[in-house]
Amino acid sequence: MSSLFTQAVYTATRRIPRGRVTTYALLARAVAHPGAVRAVGNALHRNPTPGPVPCHRVVSSSGDIGGYVYGRRRKAELLRAEGVPVDSIGKIIEFPNFLISNS
Repeated sequence: MSSLFTQAVYTATRRIPRGRVTTYALLARAVAHPGAVRAVGNALHRNPTPGPVPCHRVVSSSGDIGGYVYGRRRKAELLRAEGVPVDSIGKIIEFPNFLISNS
């Protein structure tokens, strides 16, 4: 069973629309734990249902796509399939245009 914090992270992550991304830091703020950026990343790493909980839409504040349970290449493929342009080194092109600030 997941903690209330983890469930809140998954719920907020489900609200990220297709073709958009948010950051680990913004997601931490959205679940009322602004200092828990690393805990957000850990919760997403343990995500048992990557389809319904689209953790590939959560990225680093720098625009780097960050890690993914199935690897960075797969994360980039998923983002590109949703219309989010990712360059060859794993950075989102024109990052601010795809960023939502509140999940």
